[in-house]
Amino acid sequence: MTFLTLQTHQRAELRVHDLDAGKTTVVFSSTERYVEAPNWHPGGEWLVLNVEGGLVRLRADGTSPLETIAVPEPLVLNNDHVISPDGEHLLVSARDGQLYRIPWRGGVASRITEPRDPALRFKYYLHGVSRDGQTLAAIGGGLDASGTWVTNVYTLPAVGGPHTQLTDDAFADDGCDFSADGEAIWFNSERAGEYPGHAQLFRMGVDGTGLQRMTHDDRVNWFPHPSPDGRHVLYLSYPAGTTGHPPNLDVELRLIDLSSGDDRVVDSFLGGQGTTNVPGWSPDGRRVAYVAYPMTQALAGGRGGDHR
Repeated sequence: MTFLTLQTHQRAELRVHDLDAGKTTVVFSSTERYVEAPNWHPGGEWLVLNVEGGLVRLRADGTSPLETIAVPEPLVLNNDHVISPDGEHLLVSARDGQLYRIPWRGGVASRITEPRDPALRFKYYLHGVSRDGQTLAAIGGGLDASGTWVTNVYTLPAVGGPHTQLTDDAFADDGCDFSADGEAIWFNSERAGEYPGHAQLFRMGVDGTGLQRMTHDDRVNWFPHPSPDGRHVLYLSYPAGTTGHPPNLDVELRLIDLSSGDDRVVDSFLGGQGTTNVPGWSPDGRRVAYVAYPMTQALAGGRGGDHR
C-alpha cells in the first residue's frame, strides 16, 4: 500500500493559527511521519490526524506525543475524516470506498454506507458533518455510462441510509462541507473554470438549489471549511494552472470574512495534499489547525522545481 512520504530534508509541521492574535504556532513537527488532515475534537483538547492509513491524536497545545487511535483491521483509511459533534465517534473514509464510524477511543468499526455495483467503482470521500450530527456531506466518485470517472456532492444520514445526490454533471466536484447554520453546503468545483483543473469555490442550499460561485480568481481553490461561529470560510489556494490537489506546491491558506466579503492570506508555505482536507477549526471558531511541509532552511533558497 502506497502512502505519501516526506522527502529528504523535509518535515511535516502541524500549525495552529489564532485569528484574534494573528499568530501561528507550530505544535508538532516531524521529519519522519507524514501527518495529514487535522481536525479538532469538539471538546477542544485534542487534534486528530491521518498517518499512513491510520489515525493519531495529540493535545492541541502540542504537550503530548502522538497517540495511535485503534483502527480495526483490515480497514485502511484515506485522509478524509470528521468527528461527530458529540465527540463520541470518528467518521471516516476507507480506501475500500465506504464510510465507517469508529469510537473516539478506538474499537469496532460500524459501516455507514452500502457497497454499490462493483462495475461503477463508486467510492465515498467524507468531508463534512452537520452541526446536529444527523447528516454527512461527502463526495461520491464513480464511472458514468461512458466509463469516465465523475465526482458529485452527496448528503446521507450519519446512521446510514440512502444518499441524496446534489450535483449531477461532468465537472469535478470536491471538498464539500456544511455552513455553520446547516442551511448551505460549500464545495470546490471546476464547473466555472477557465482552464482544465481551475477549481473555484461554490455554495448551494442543502437541497442542491441556489448555486453561487464564491471565488473569482486565477488561482485553483480547494477545500472550503466554514467556521463553527459562522464568521469565516477557510480554504486552500493553489497556483494558477494546478491540476487536482497535489502535494509539495507553494500554496496559500486563505480566509473569507463572511460579513465583509474580504479575502486574505493567513499563511503561505509548501503544502497541498494533506494540509487541510478536512475541517480544522477549533470549536469556538477562533483557531484553525493545518499542516505545512517545508524544506529545511539549507534547501529553501534553491527549492525550485526539484520538490514539486
